[in-house]
Amino acid sequence: MMFFFLFSVSGNASNPEFKKKKNSECLLRLRHEGLLNSCPAGVASCPASSCPFRSPRSPRLKLLESALLLGPRPTAGGMEFSELIRTGRAQAELLRGPGAPPLRGTLCVTGHHLLLSPGPQATSDLWLLLLRSVDSIEKRVAGDSGTITLRCKDLRVLQLDIEGVEATLDIARSIEALSSLESVITSFPFFYRPKGLRLGDAWHFHPPEHYYKRVARETNAWRLSEVNEDFSVCPSYPRAVIVPRAVDDDALARSARFRQGGRFPMLSYHHAPSGTVLLRSSQPLTGPQKRRCAEDEELLRAVLAGARPGARGFIVDTRSAQAAKQARMTGGGTEAKAAYPGWKRLHRPMERGRPLQESFVRLVEACGDLEQSMDRWLSRLEGCRWLAHVKEALSTACLAAQGMEREGACILVHGAEGTDSTLLVTSLAQLILDPLSRTMTGFQELVEREWIQAGHPFQLRCAHSAFSHARPKHEAPTFLLFLDCVWQLGRQFPLSLEFGEGLLLALFEHAYASPFGTFLCNSEKERCLCEVRTRTHSLWSGLNQPKEQRKLRNPLYVLNPLAIWPSVEPQSLRLWQGLFLRWTRPPEPSEAAWEKVWQIVTDKEKTEGSQPTVSASEPQP
Repeated sequence: MMFFFLFSVSGNASNPEFKKKKNSECLLRLRHEGLLNSCPAGVASCPASSCPFRSPRSPRLKLLESALLLGPRPTAGGMEFSELIRTGRAQAELLRGPGAPPLRGTLCVTGHHLLLSPGPQATSDLWLLLLRSVDSIEKRVAGDSGTITLRCKDLRVLQLDIEGVEATLDIARSIEALSSLESVITSFPFFYRPKGLRLGDAWHFHPPEHYYKRVARETNAWRLSEVNEDFSVCPSYPRAVIVPRAVDDDALARSARFRQGGRFPMLSYHHAPSGTVLLRSSQPLTGPQKRRCAEDEELLRAVLAGARPGARGFIVDTRSAQAAKQARMTGGGTEAKAAYPGWKRLHRPMERGRPLQESFVRLVEACGDLEQSMDRWLSRLEGCRWLAHVKEALSTACLAAQGMEREGACILVHGAEGTDSTLLVTSLAQLILDPLSRTMTGFQELVEREWIQAGHPFQLRCAHSAFSHARPKHEAPTFLLFLDCVWQLGRQFPLSLEFGEGLLLALFEHAYASPFGTFLCNSEKERCLCEVRTRTHSLWSGLNQPKEQRKLRNPLYVLNPLAIWPSVEPQSLRLWQGLFLRWTRPPEPSEAAWEKVWQIVTDKEKTEGSQPTVSASEPQP
């Protein structure tokens, strides 16, 4: 959604004056989109000693201007990008997939983008691709030309036919190097300066304090603790956490030392109708000696004491009983029943890590094969087990939500680290129970609070998508699985979500590669060290622009105060075609119907707004 930019101008392409005007207009459009800046770090003025680059003045502006105006490529003035760009430009033809006409022109490589400027006879578009969105690259040469195939993290496949064997190989090496840079502060969000947005906007929209105010209006059993203010207690938790009022900060710190990674039990959601709570944590470090922690036990006792009288608790462990037992032999483990009276442990195993990544890869491979038979397609769809993972996630979330809504029980969710399947379950359970989480603002807050601030390691999990040739190490599409489950909810309850598929697709794309800083790094601690909040723009500020909202909102939305219980029967779960098949099939009629519905709703609102209001004292016909 945000990675492919097309700028159109019209006129007589054969006229040199028109060509100059066209290039100038394209340059102005790039400036408008925030793609041309004087400083790569986005700082208007800063001392040279604190600049992360060898030269405070970035030559990137000259490089982009030269590329667009087809002039000579300047040197990079000592920036590391220049050392990675072997060939700055070449003549090429771009094939963008079914239904899209090819583009031919001059291909340019910059520190963060590929640009294709159409030739002088063209009246079409300037094409721009964020290099960070490239997942894998393949190159072939034949005769005096070559072909580069780019497989992108948003599942799009692009083909570049380039004149010259040496140019093909050099450009391929440049793309490989620039698309895999690991440095956070040299990534594009630190350069991106879109017109109309200010640094710092929207970063303050969803702080932990905001959700705590809502909890405080419903109960006084919880408090906002700053025990983790310097991230020393838990490096993957935010500075402020919501904990039982009866437990002091010293007890929290001791409980943290008893949990993997310091992730002690903290509030995820307070369910006001039943007076129960949803918590998340990591596994306890009981080990082979079956160690105990009095402060950790005290914390969970305080949770039950702060709920409704006689409340009990369930610990939903997202590992199998066998996996939990094996974890105890390596220092992990589970909560002993005798040590945590009132709490009962339930095992609901969910795949994570490499098996989940491989399932994603096999699904994308099956969706990309356009010549397979029906039997082969159905066999591969079942064999990849992606929909089985969707079912597992929704089933476990329903179990947690049912425990709160119908059993009146408090729920603690954890697996091993508590940063993947744990967050998947807690966030889905809230969508099922909480009407506010199903609004546009509420869903953004949910993603921010339950995924970004909660320490899901986006930098590791989303380093590659489904096309990378590297063996997966830390990659796993856990967040994509969450978005797929949300899409299933929206399909089964089409009036209950204020947002539509467009928002889910945007979040998928931005999680893997984005001009915004929201999904950078693996934790709040890392974002603070990299100054992400002060030096990059928030994704929410971009998505909440009025021109974007029409694409993202559900025109049929009606507030539903009830819980929504999804069906997980095989007949009820569908392949998310809007994501997995969007580049290989023509647009569905439903997409045109969606725009038509928006038009009807807009026209109706205009009509109702133009009608005069009738006074209550006037007689009604």
